[in-house]
Amino acid sequence: MAKKGTPNRSVSPIRSTNGSDLSSEFTGKFLVLFRNDAVDQGMRKINDLCGLSDVCKSSDFLSSAVDMEQANSAQVVLFDRIAVAVVDADPGQLNTLQEVASANESILAVEPERYLYALNNLSLDYLRGYRDAVNHVYDSLSGAGQVGTELHSTTASSFSDNTQVTWGLQATLVNQSRYSGSGVRVAILDTGFDLDHPDFIGRTITSQSFIQGQAVQDNNGHGTHCAGTALGSKAPSSGVRRYGCAFNGEIYIGKVLSDAGSGADRGILAGINWAIANKCRIISMSLGSRTLPGDTFSQVYEQIASTALSGSPGTLIVAAAGNDSRNPNTGARLDPPAPVGRPANCPSIMAVASLTSDLQVSPFSNGAINGNGGEVNIAGPGSAVFSSVPDPFPASIQPSSRVVPWPPKHHSISGTSMATPHVAGIAAMWLESNPTTDAKALWQLLVTNAKSLSLPKRDVGAGLVQAPIT
Repeated sequence: MAKKGTPNRSVSPIRSTNGSDLSSEFTGKFLVLFRNDAVDQGMRKINDLCGLSDVCKSSDFLSSAVDMEQANSAQVVLFDRIAVAVVDADPGQLNTLQEVASANESILAVEPERYLYALNNLSLDYLRGYRDAVNHVYDSLSGAGQVGTELHSTTASSFSDNTQVTWGLQATLVNQSRYSGSGVRVAILDTGFDLDHPDFIGRTITSQSFIQGQAVQDNNGHGTHCAGTALGSKAPSSGVRRYGCAFNGEIYIGKVLSDAGSGADRGILAGINWAIANKCRIISMSLGSRTLPGDTFSQVYEQIASTALSGSPGTLIVAAAGNDSRNPNTGARLDPPAPVGRPANCPSIMAVASLTSDLQVSPFSNGAINGNGGEVNIAGPGSAVFSSVPDPFPASIQPSSRVVPWPPKHHSISGTSMATPHVAGIAAMWLESNPTTDAKALWQLLVTNAKSLSLPKRDVGAGLVQAPIT
Protein backbone atom coordinates (compact mmCIF):
# COMPACT_ATOMS: atom_id res chain seq x y z
CA MET A 1 0.00 0.00 0.00
CA ALA A 2 1.25 3.46 -0.81
CA LYS A 3 2.21 5.53 2.18
CA LYS A 4 0.34 8.63 3.21
CA GLY A 5 1.46 11.50 1.05
CA THR A 6 2.57 9.21 -1.82
CA PRO A 7 -0.27 8.88 -4.33
CA ASN A 8 0.01 6.11 -6.92
CA ARG A 9 0.14 8.58 -9.81
CA SER A 10 0.22 12.27 -10.59
CA VAL A 11 -3.27 13.75 -10.32
CA SER A 12 -4.71 17.21 -10.24
CA PRO A 13 -4.86 18.69 -6.73
CA ILE A 14 -7.83 17.29 -4.82
CA ARG A 15 -9.58 19.77 -2.63
CA SER A 16 -12.02 19.51 0.22
CA THR A 17 -15.39 21.16 -0.15
CA ASN A 18 -14.00 24.27 1.55
CA GLY A 19 -11.18 24.52 -0.97
CA SER A 20 -8.22 23.14 1.03
CA ASP A 21 -5.69 21.03 -0.88
CA LEU A 22 -5.89 17.47 0.45
CA SER A 23 -4.06 15.58 -2.32
CA SER A 24 -1.71 13.84 0.12
CA GLU A 25 -4.70 12.13 1.77
CA PHE A 26 -5.69 10.28 -1.40
CA THR A 27 -4.42 7.19 -3.22
CA GLY A 28 -4.94 8.20 -6.84
CA LYS A 29 -7.75 5.68 -7.39
CA PHE A 30 -11.47 6.44 -7.38
CA LEU A 31 -14.64 5.12 -5.77
CA VAL A 32 -17.61 4.68 -8.10
CA LEU A 33 -21.06 4.37 -6.55
CA PHE A 34 -23.77 2.59 -8.52
CA ARG A 35 -27.53 2.55 -8.19
CA ASN A 36 -28.32 -0.57 -6.20
CA ASP A 37 -30.42 -1.94 -9.06
CA ALA A 38 -28.00 -0.99 -11.83
CA VAL A 39 -24.59 -2.39 -10.93
CA ASP A 40 -24.19 -4.41 -14.14
CA GLN A 41 -25.23 -1.41 -16.22
CA GLY A 42 -22.73 0.79 -14.37
CA MET A 43 -19.92 -1.70 -14.89
CA ARG A 44 -20.63 -1.74 -18.62
CA LYS A 45 -20.39 2.06 -18.61
CA ILE A 46 -16.96 1.87 -16.98
CA ASN A 47 -15.76 -0.59 -19.59
CA ASP A 48 -17.28 1.33 -22.51
CA LEU A 49 -16.01 4.75 -21.42
CA CYS A 50 -12.66 3.87 -19.89
CA GLY A 51 -11.74 0.54 -21.42
CA LEU A 52 -11.24 -1.00 -17.99
CA SER A 53 -12.10 -4.67 -18.38
CA ASP A 54 -9.80 -6.29 -15.78
CA VAL A 55 -12.33 -6.72 -12.97
CA CYS A 56 -12.03 -8.40 -9.55
CA LYS A 57 -15.50 -9.18 -8.14
CA SER A 58 -16.17 -9.85 -4.47
CA SER A 59 -18.89 -12.33 -5.43
CA ASP A 60 -16.24 -14.60 -6.98
CA PHE A 61 -14.77 -15.28 -3.52
CA LEU A 62 -16.19 -17.56 -0.84
CA SER A 63 -18.18 -15.48 1.66
CA SER A 64 -17.11 -12.36 -0.31
CA ALA A 65 -13.66 -12.60 1.31
CA VAL A 66 -11.78 -10.74 -1.40
CA ASP A 67 -8.13 -11.61 -1.99
CA MET A 68 -6.54 -8.17 -1.79
CA GLU A 69 -3.53 -9.15 -3.90
CA GLN A 70 -5.91 -9.83 -6.77
CA ALA A 71 -7.97 -6.74 -5.93
CA ASN A 72 -4.96 -4.43 -5.87
CA SER A 73 -3.69 -5.68 -9.23
CA ALA A 74 -7.05 -5.32 -11.02
CA GLN A 75 -8.18 -2.23 -12.91
CA VAL A 76 -11.58 -2.41 -11.21
CA VAL A 77 -12.62 -3.99 -7.91
CA LEU A 78 -16.37 -4.51 -7.60
CA PHE A 79 -17.96 -4.97 -4.18
CA ASP A 80 -21.28 -6.47 -5.26
CA ARG A 81 -23.10 -6.35 -1.94
CA ILE A 82 -22.62 -2.62 -1.47
CA ALA A 83 -22.75 -1.51 -5.14
CA VAL A 84 -19.34 0.20 -5.16
CA ALA A 85 -16.28 -0.22 -7.35
CA VAL A 86 -12.72 1.00 -6.86
CA VAL A 87 -11.42 2.12 -10.23
CA ASP A 88 -7.83 2.63 -11.37
CA ALA A 89 -8.63 5.44 -13.81
CA ASP A 90 -6.62 8.45 -14.94
CA PRO A 91 -7.93 12.00 -14.36
CA GLY A 92 -9.31 12.29 -17.91
CA GLN A 93 -11.33 9.13 -17.47
CA LEU A 94 -12.48 10.43 -14.09
CA ASN A 95 -14.02 13.47 -15.75
CA THR A 96 -15.98 11.19 -18.08
CA LEU A 97 -17.26 9.11 -15.17
CA GLN A 98 -18.27 12.24 -13.28
CA GLU A 99 -20.24 13.44 -16.30
CA VAL A 100 -22.13 10.15 -16.32
CA ALA A 101 -22.82 10.48 -12.60
CA SER A 102 -24.17 14.01 -13.07
CA ALA A 103 -26.66 12.63 -15.60
CA ASN A 104 -28.20 10.51 -12.82
CA GLU A 105 -27.81 7.23 -14.67
CA SER A 106 -26.44 3.97 -13.30
CA ILE A 107 -23.44 5.75 -11.75
CA LEU A 108 -24.51 7.99 -8.85
CA ALA A 109 -21.22 9.41 -7.60
CA VAL A 110 -17.47 9.33 -8.14
CA GLU A 111 -15.07 10.15 -5.29
CA PRO A 112 -11.30 9.94 -4.85
CA GLU A 113 -10.14 7.01 -2.74
CA ARG A 114 -8.80 8.14 0.60
CA TYR A 115 -6.57 6.80 3.37
CA LEU A 116 -8.11 6.14 6.78
CA TYR A 117 -6.46 5.64 10.15
CA ALA A 118 -7.01 3.92 13.46
CA LEU A 119 -8.42 6.36 16.04
CA ASN A 120 -6.14 6.40 17.98
CA ASN A 121 -2.94 5.26 16.41
CA LEU A 122 0.34 5.47 18.34
CA SER A 123 0.93 9.12 17.51
CA LEU A 124 1.87 12.15 19.61
CA ASP A 125 -1.82 12.97 20.04
CA TYR A 126 -2.38 9.39 21.17
CA LEU A 127 0.35 9.65 23.77
CA ARG A 128 -1.01 12.94 25.09
CA GLY A 129 -4.50 11.46 25.31
CA TYR A 130 -3.14 8.36 27.00
CA ARG A 131 -1.10 10.41 29.49
CA ASP A 132 -3.98 12.67 30.42
CA ALA A 133 -6.39 9.76 30.81
CA VAL A 134 -4.02 7.80 33.02
CA ASN A 135 -3.32 10.84 35.18
CA HIS A 136 -7.05 11.51 35.50
CA VAL A 137 -7.74 8.03 36.84
CA TYR A 138 -4.64 7.21 38.83
CA ASP A 139 -4.15 10.56 40.49
CA SER A 140 -7.29 9.74 42.48
CA LEU A 141 -5.56 6.78 44.11
CA SER A 142 -4.33 7.02 47.66
CA GLY A 143 -1.38 4.72 48.24
CA ALA A 144 -2.18 2.62 45.15
CA GLY A 145 0.14 -0.34 44.88
CA GLN A 146 -1.75 -3.18 43.22
CA VAL A 147 -3.43 -3.62 39.88
CA GLY A 148 -7.17 -3.71 40.43
CA THR A 149 -7.16 -1.51 43.54
CA GLU A 150 -10.66 -0.04 43.78
CA LEU A 151 -10.97 3.56 42.65
CA HIS A 152 -13.80 5.10 44.64
CA SER A 153 -16.27 7.48 43.01
CA THR A 154 -16.15 11.04 44.20
CA THR A 155 -19.50 12.19 42.83
CA ALA A 156 -22.76 10.60 41.77
CA SER A 157 -21.71 10.94 38.11
CA SER A 158 -18.13 9.74 38.51
CA PHE A 159 -17.04 6.16 37.83
CA SER A 160 -13.82 4.21 38.23
CA ASP A 161 -12.36 0.79 37.58
CA ASN A 162 -12.51 -1.70 40.42
CA THR A 163 -11.35 -5.28 40.89
CA GLN A 164 -14.44 -6.67 39.15
CA VAL A 165 -15.32 -4.39 36.25
CA THR A 166 -14.19 -1.33 34.29
CA TRP A 167 -15.69 2.10 34.81
CA GLY A 168 -17.15 2.05 31.31
CA LEU A 169 -19.20 -1.08 31.94
CA GLN A 170 -20.50 0.43 35.17
CA ALA A 171 -21.46 3.74 33.56
CA THR A 172 -23.29 2.02 30.72
CA LEU A 173 -25.06 -0.50 33.03
CA VAL A 174 -23.49 -3.43 31.19
CA ASN A 175 -22.50 -5.06 34.48
CA GLN A 176 -26.15 -4.95 35.61
CA SER A 177 -27.61 -6.40 32.42
CA ARG A 178 -28.68 -10.00 31.96
CA TYR A 179 -28.00 -9.81 28.22
CA SER A 180 -24.78 -10.87 26.54
CA GLY A 181 -25.31 -10.40 22.79
CA SER A 182 -25.94 -14.12 22.37
CA GLY A 183 -26.46 -15.10 18.74
CA VAL A 184 -25.66 -11.62 17.38
CA ARG A 185 -22.91 -11.28 14.79
CA VAL A 186 -20.68 -8.23 15.35
CA ALA A 187 -17.93 -7.24 12.91
CA ILE A 188 -14.92 -5.32 14.19
CA LEU A 189 -13.18 -3.69 11.22
CA ASP A 190 -9.77 -2.55 12.43
CA THR A 191 -6.11 -3.66 12.67
CA GLY A 192 -7.00 -7.31 13.21
CA PHE A 193 -7.00 -9.36 16.40
CA ASP A 194 -4.63 -11.26 18.69
CA LEU A 195 -5.89 -14.76 17.86
CA ASP A 196 -3.89 -16.23 20.78
CA HIS A 197 -5.30 -13.95 23.46
CA PRO A 198 -6.04 -15.99 26.64
CA ASP A 199 -9.30 -14.17 27.35
CA PHE A 200 -10.81 -15.53 24.10
CA ILE A 201 -9.92 -19.20 24.47
CA GLY A 202 -12.88 -21.30 23.35
CA ARG A 203 -14.57 -18.47 21.45
CA THR A 204 -15.30 -18.96 17.75
CA ILE A 205 -13.70 -16.14 15.76
CA THR A 206 -14.41 -15.69 12.07
CA SER A 207 -11.70 -13.56 10.52
CA GLN A 208 -10.36 -12.24 7.24
CA SER A 209 -7.54 -9.91 6.30
CA PHE A 210 -8.15 -7.21 3.70
CA ILE A 211 -4.58 -5.91 3.90
CA GLN A 212 -2.31 -7.37 1.24
CA GLY A 213 0.63 -9.29 2.68
CA GLN A 214 -0.57 -9.14 6.31
CA ALA A 215 -2.41 -11.82 8.26
CA VAL A 216 -5.30 -11.13 10.63
CA GLN A 217 -2.96 -11.33 13.62
CA ASP A 218 -2.88 -7.88 15.21
CA ASN A 219 0.62 -6.40 15.48
CA ASN A 220 -0.72 -2.95 16.29
CA GLY A 221 -2.99 -3.48 19.31
CA HIS A 222 -5.80 -1.13 18.35
CA GLY A 223 -8.08 -3.80 16.86
CA THR A 224 -7.62 -6.24 19.74
CA HIS A 225 -8.46 -3.48 22.23
CA CYS A 226 -11.64 -2.54 20.35
CA ALA A 227 -12.74 -6.17 19.95
CA GLY A 228 -12.18 -6.74 23.65
CA THR A 229 -14.41 -3.84 24.65
CA ALA A 230 -17.23 -4.91 22.35
CA LEU A 231 -17.05 -8.68 22.77
CA GLY A 232 -14.62 -9.56 25.59
CA SER A 233 -15.17 -12.34 28.09
CA LYS A 234 -17.39 -12.05 31.17
CA ALA A 235 -14.62 -13.77 33.14
CA PRO A 236 -11.21 -12.84 31.69
CA SER A 237 -7.97 -14.57 32.61
CA SER A 238 -7.00 -14.75 36.28
CA GLY A 239 -6.79 -11.47 38.13
CA VAL A 240 -8.21 -9.32 35.33
CA ARG A 241 -11.38 -7.26 35.71
CA ARG A 242 -14.24 -7.65 33.24
CA TYR A 243 -13.98 -5.20 30.33
CA GLY A 244 -16.18 -6.68 27.55
CA CYS A 245 -19.82 -5.88 26.78
CA ALA A 246 -21.41 -8.61 24.62
CA PHE A 247 -19.46 -11.60 25.95
CA ASN A 248 -21.60 -14.11 24.03
CA GLY A 249 -21.69 -12.16 20.77
CA GLU A 250 -20.42 -13.83 17.61
CA ILE A 251 -17.03 -12.36 16.71
CA TYR A 252 -16.19 -11.32 13.14
CA ILE A 253 -12.79 -9.71 12.66
CA GLY A 254 -11.96 -7.88 9.44
CA LYS A 255 -8.40 -6.58 9.22
CA VAL A 256 -8.92 -3.43 7.15
CA LEU A 257 -6.06 -1.38 8.61
CA SER A 258 -2.41 -2.39 8.47
CA ASP A 259 -0.21 -3.10 11.45
CA ALA A 260 0.87 0.53 11.12
CA GLY A 261 -2.76 1.56 11.70
CA SER A 262 -3.67 2.80 8.22
CA GLY A 263 -5.53 1.61 5.15
CA ALA A 264 -7.23 2.75 1.97
CA ASP A 265 -10.97 2.88 1.35
CA ARG A 266 -10.83 -0.31 -0.72
CA GLY A 267 -9.90 -2.36 2.36
CA ILE A 268 -12.61 -0.80 4.50
CA LEU A 269 -15.19 -1.31 1.73
CA ALA A 270 -14.04 -4.91 1.34
CA GLY A 271 -14.57 -5.41 5.06
CA ILE A 272 -18.04 -3.85 5.05
CA ASN A 273 -19.01 -5.92 2.00
CA TRP A 274 -17.75 -9.09 3.73
CA ALA A 275 -19.51 -8.31 7.01
CA ILE A 276 -22.84 -7.70 5.28
CA ALA A 277 -22.41 -10.86 3.17
CA ASN A 278 -21.86 -12.78 6.42
CA LYS A 279 -25.06 -11.35 7.95
CA CYS A 280 -23.35 -9.29 10.64
CA ARG A 281 -25.98 -7.12 12.32
CA ILE A 282 -23.51 -4.58 13.68
CA ILE A 283 -20.30 -3.22 12.16
CA SER A 284 -17.91 -1.34 14.45
CA MET A 285 -15.34 0.96 12.83
CA SER A 286 -12.92 2.81 15.10
CA LEU A 287 -11.26 4.42 12.11
CA GLY A 288 -11.57 7.45 9.91
CA SER A 289 -9.97 10.49 8.37
CA ARG A 290 -10.05 14.14 9.31
CA THR A 291 -12.63 16.51 7.87
CA LEU A 292 -12.60 20.28 7.82
CA PRO A 293 -15.28 22.88 8.59
CA GLY A 294 -17.63 23.05 5.62
CA ASP A 295 -16.88 19.53 4.34
CA THR A 296 -19.79 17.28 3.39
CA PHE A 297 -20.09 13.55 3.91
CA SER A 298 -19.11 10.83 1.44
CA GLN A 299 -22.01 9.86 -0.83
CA VAL A 300 -20.42 6.42 -1.22
CA TYR A 301 -20.35 5.59 2.49
CA GLU A 302 -23.75 7.20 3.01
CA GLN A 303 -25.50 5.01 0.43
CA ILE A 304 -23.78 1.91 1.79
CA ALA A 305 -24.88 2.73 5.34
CA SER A 306 -28.38 3.83 4.33
CA THR A 307 -28.99 0.66 2.34
CA ALA A 308 -27.65 -1.48 5.18
CA LEU A 309 -29.76 0.36 7.73
CA SER A 310 -32.93 -0.04 5.65
CA GLY A 311 -32.46 -3.75 5.05
CA SER A 312 -34.47 -6.56 6.56
CA PRO A 313 -33.22 -7.12 9.18
CA GLY A 314 -30.40 -4.80 8.15
CA THR A 315 -27.02 -3.82 9.54
CA LEU A 316 -26.11 -0.92 11.84
CA ILE A 317 -22.74 0.71 11.16
CA VAL A 318 -21.14 2.45 14.16
CA ALA A 319 -18.05 4.66 13.75
CA ALA A 320 -15.73 6.85 15.81
CA ALA A 321 -16.35 10.61 15.63
CA GLY A 322 -12.60 11.37 15.67
CA ASN A 323 -9.93 12.72 18.01
CA ASP A 324 -8.90 16.04 16.49
CA SER A 325 -10.25 18.49 19.08
CA ARG A 326 -7.40 18.81 21.58
CA ASN A 327 -5.51 22.10 21.64
CA PRO A 328 -1.88 21.02 21.05
CA ASN A 329 -0.55 23.83 23.24
CA THR A 330 -2.84 23.66 26.27
CA GLY A 331 -4.30 20.16 26.11
CA ALA A 332 -7.78 21.65 26.50
CA ARG A 333 -10.60 20.99 24.08
CA LEU A 334 -10.93 23.36 21.16
CA ASP A 335 -13.96 25.66 21.08
CA PRO A 336 -15.54 24.95 18.72
CA PRO A 337 -14.24 21.39 18.42
CA ALA A 338 -13.06 19.82 15.20
CA PRO A 339 -15.86 18.38 13.03
CA VAL A 340 -16.85 14.72 13.06
CA GLY A 341 -14.54 12.76 10.76
CA ARG A 342 -15.18 10.61 7.70
CA PRO A 343 -17.07 8.24 7.46
CA ALA A 344 -18.76 8.80 10.84
CA ASN A 345 -20.13 12.09 9.49
CA CYS A 346 -22.58 10.22 7.23
CA PRO A 347 -26.20 10.61 8.42
CA SER A 348 -26.79 6.84 8.31
CA ILE A 349 -23.66 5.93 10.30
CA MET A 350 -23.95 6.21 14.08
CA ALA A 351 -21.20 8.64 15.12
CA VAL A 352 -19.81 8.04 18.61
CA ALA A 353 -18.20 10.68 20.84
CA SER A 354 -16.01 9.99 23.87
CA LEU A 355 -16.66 10.68 27.56
CA THR A 356 -14.37 10.71 30.60
CA SER A 357 -15.13 8.74 33.76
CA ASP A 358 -16.84 11.77 35.30
CA LEU A 359 -19.12 11.93 32.23
CA GLN A 360 -17.57 14.98 30.67
CA VAL A 361 -16.60 15.25 27.00
CA SER A 362 -13.10 13.90 26.42
CA PRO A 363 -10.80 16.76 25.34
CA PHE A 364 -9.96 15.11 22.02
CA SER A 365 -13.53 14.18 21.01
CA ASN A 366 -14.87 15.80 17.83
CA GLY A 367 -18.22 17.57 17.61
CA ALA A 368 -21.13 18.36 15.29
CA ILE A 369 -19.76 21.40 13.45
CA ASN A 370 -20.78 20.70 9.87
CA GLY A 371 -24.42 20.73 8.82
CA ASN A 372 -26.06 18.27 6.43
CA GLY A 373 -24.62 15.28 8.19
CA GLY A 374 -21.76 15.47 10.64
CA GLU A 375 -23.85 15.01 13.77
CA VAL A 376 -22.73 13.23 16.91
CA ASN A 377 -25.42 10.62 17.58
CA ILE A 378 -24.38 9.08 20.89
CA ALA A 379 -21.48 8.95 23.35
CA GLY A 380 -19.59 6.15 25.06
CA PRO A 381 -16.78 5.68 27.59
CA GLY A 382 -13.58 6.64 25.80
CA SER A 383 -11.00 7.90 28.30
CA ALA A 384 -8.68 5.42 30.05
CA VAL A 385 -10.53 2.35 28.80
CA PHE A 386 -9.06 -0.97 29.95
CA SER A 387 -9.22 -3.87 27.48
CA SER A 388 -7.28 -6.61 25.71
CA VAL A 389 -4.11 -6.01 23.65
CA PRO A 390 -1.43 -8.23 22.11
CA ASP A 391 1.74 -8.88 24.07
CA PRO A 392 4.14 -7.21 23.99
CA PHE A 393 2.33 -3.90 23.75
CA PRO A 394 4.65 -0.93 23.12
CA ALA A 395 6.78 -0.42 26.23
CA SER A 396 6.98 3.30 25.49
CA ILE A 397 3.44 3.79 26.73
CA GLN A 398 3.63 1.74 29.90
CA PRO A 399 2.73 3.80 32.99
CA SER A 400 5.32 5.65 35.02
CA SER A 401 7.01 4.08 38.02
CA ARG A 402 4.39 5.49 40.39
CA VAL A 403 1.75 3.26 38.79
CA VAL A 404 1.83 -0.55 38.72
CA PRO A 405 2.01 -1.73 35.06
CA TRP A 406 -0.99 -3.38 33.46
CA PRO A 407 -1.15 -7.18 33.48
CA PRO A 408 0.18 -8.88 30.32
CA LYS A 409 -2.05 -8.59 27.25
CA HIS A 410 -4.15 -5.77 28.74
CA HIS A 411 -3.90 -2.00 28.62
CA SER A 412 -5.84 1.24 29.03
CA ILE A 413 -6.18 3.49 25.97
CA SER A 414 -8.15 6.65 25.22
CA GLY A 415 -10.03 7.74 22.10
CA THR A 416 -13.36 7.82 20.33
CA SER A 417 -12.08 4.45 19.11
CA MET A 418 -12.65 3.12 22.61
CA ALA A 419 -16.14 4.64 22.89
CA THR A 420 -17.29 3.09 19.61
CA PRO A 421 -17.01 -0.62 20.58
CA HIS A 422 -18.93 0.11 23.80
CA VAL A 423 -21.82 1.18 21.57
CA ALA A 424 -21.36 -1.79 19.22
CA GLY A 425 -21.32 -4.33 22.05
CA ILE A 426 -24.32 -2.75 23.76
CA ALA A 427 -26.18 -2.73 20.43
CA ALA A 428 -25.69 -6.51 20.33
CA MET A 429 -27.16 -6.75 23.84
CA TRP A 430 -30.22 -4.76 22.70
CA LEU A 431 -30.64 -7.08 19.72
CA GLU A 432 -30.60 -10.11 21.98
CA SER A 433 -33.28 -8.50 24.13
CA ASN A 434 -35.36 -7.65 21.02
CA PRO A 435 -34.55 -10.39 18.45
CA THR A 436 -36.99 -9.18 15.77
CA THR A 437 -35.63 -5.62 15.80
CA ASP A 438 -34.41 -4.31 12.47
CA ALA A 439 -31.42 -2.00 12.10
CA LYS A 440 -33.43 1.24 12.08
CA ALA A 441 -35.31 0.22 15.22
CA LEU A 442 -32.00 -0.76 16.84
CA TRP A 443 -30.71 2.77 16.19
CA GLN A 444 -33.79 4.15 17.94
CA LEU A 445 -33.39 1.79 20.89
CA LEU A 446 -29.86 3.04 21.43
CA VAL A 447 -30.60 6.76 21.22
CA THR A 448 -33.93 6.75 23.08
CA ASN A 449 -32.47 4.75 25.96
CA ALA A 450 -29.25 6.77 26.21
CA LYS A 451 -28.57 8.53 29.50
CA SER A 452 -29.28 12.23 29.10
CA LEU A 453 -26.33 14.45 30.02
CA SER A 454 -26.09 18.14 30.85
CA LEU A 455 -23.82 18.63 27.86
CA PRO A 456 -24.40 20.08 24.38
CA LYS A 457 -26.01 17.74 21.88
CA ARG A 458 -23.30 18.97 19.53
CA ASP A 459 -20.79 17.05 21.66
CA VAL A 460 -22.65 13.96 22.94
CA GLY A 461 -25.75 13.53 20.78
CA ALA A 462 -28.48 11.67 22.64
CA GLY A 463 -26.16 11.04 25.60
CA LEU A 464 -24.36 8.08 27.15
CA VAL A 465 -25.20 4.67 25.66
CA GLN A 466 -26.97 2.33 28.12
CA ALA A 467 -27.36 -1.45 28.14
CA PRO A 468 -30.80 -3.10 28.45
CA ILE A 469 -31.66 -4.11 32.01
CA THR A 470 -35.14 -5.65 31.79
